Amino acid sequence: MRNSTVRASTLLGLWSFQFLTFMRRGVFYTFMYIYLFSLMGNVTTTAALGTLTMLMSAVGQNLLWGRISDRYRLRAQLVVMGEVVAGFAYIAVFFFHKFFVDIGSNVNAGLSLIVGLAILEFFWSMSDVGWAALVTDITTPETRGGFVGAINLVMSIGRMTGIIMAGFLYAGGLGFRQGTIFYMVTLMLLAGAIIMRLVSKAIKPSATLASTESKKNEGDPAIGSRIISNVSSGNERIFLWFLISLTVIVLGAASVNQIFPLFLQLNGGLNASDLDVSFILSSWTLGGMIASIVAGILADKLGRTIVILIGLLMAAATPLFYGVASNVVAMAIVYGINGMSLMTVQTAGFALAGDIIPEHRRGRLLSRYNTVMALSWGPAGLLIGGPLADIQTSVLSISAHTAYINAFVNSSILILSGTLVFFVRVKKPLQKIT
Repeated sequence: MRNSTVRASTLLGLWSFQFLTFMRRGVFYTFMYIYLFSLMGNVTTTAALGTLTMLMSAVGQNLLWGRISDRYRLRAQLVVMGEVVAGFAYIAVFFFHKFFVDIGSNVNAGLSLIVGLAILEFFWSMSDVGWAALVTDITTPETRGGFVGAINLVMSIGRMTGIIMAGFLYAGGLGFRQGTIFYMVTLMLLAGAIIMRLVSKAIKPSATLASTESKKNEGDPAIGSRIISNVSSGNERIFLWFLISLTVIVLGAASVNQIFPLFLQLNGGLNASDLDVSFILSSWTLGGMIASIVAGILADKLGRTIVILIGLLMAAATPLFYGVASNVVAMAIVYGINGMSLMTVQTAGFALAGDIIPEHRRGRLLSRYNTVMALSWGPAGLLIGGPLADIQTSVLSISAHTAYINAFVNSSILILSGTLVFFVRVKKPLQKIT
């Protein structure tokens, strides 16, 4: 996992930053949708938060921050600026929202949160670009998988910590209305900016990756000096197909994210309690934590594409078992495996992207990768899973239980379709690179 360009103190700083980042996300977003619904009383409008923030992040990364990162070689600096800007923006969003709450205009208060957080995301996305490019800069193909796996493990621990904290801070909405959550998130952001500023002084991105390649990885064309020495338009075409396959896969996998919790509580199914739902959803993160380390190590030893295919096959299979899990424990096991599969794809996928992206275009192309992965925030459920379920129940008069199972099957079909594209247009072309 470690290499000569990353010292122990630097690793500790990067891990601390990532822990704070995902703890903050857990604190803020665990109950944000519930709070928005309490203000607006409309599911569709509430779901627009994830879609709008994702779009603004994509615009920022692809049209501005990725280009700036490549042109001026800014990595850690973008992260620091993004965290500081976001910290102050959170406070501004809180006060706008509080103004409307105080005058009794809850709908406008909700809209101010959606619009404010979307604008915030546009500027904040510079941090996402800087982080992705930085991680790719300071790692080598020989160690990138293990490094990303370790970072993802820290990420999962941070998210779970944040979710637990949110349970105490939300307090029926008071955490947002009184600003406690906003202030805490701002402190985390500023602390992260300080950590990254200190870390940036010790980071020395590797000037070339080919010189550190290990012969043991020559078996996977996605790893090895030949990939690095053949940075060309051909590799960019492969990367484009990689993004196309991931788009189908992410949309398929995330299309049931909003349906799944509803399915758990159906009377005709598990009829799970709130505590049961929490237990099942937590199993996804736990499965992902285990997979982060294992997938990273295997991606370095066996090859990126092989590990990605294993993860994709698991991801395609697990939705088919949601409808047959007979109890809470069985469902938690299945959902935990789903978490393992998707974190496997995420870990090995980022490593593969880092391998085949030309160094001088990392900011721009990693921005596109981030955009595709961010499709899970809201668009997948809003455009695919939700309408598919609603049409079956409202138009075709199919029971909710059957409609949701059909949505799960559709999710598997989409993932398999993306997997086929990945195998034909990514894995096989990479095997021909010599």
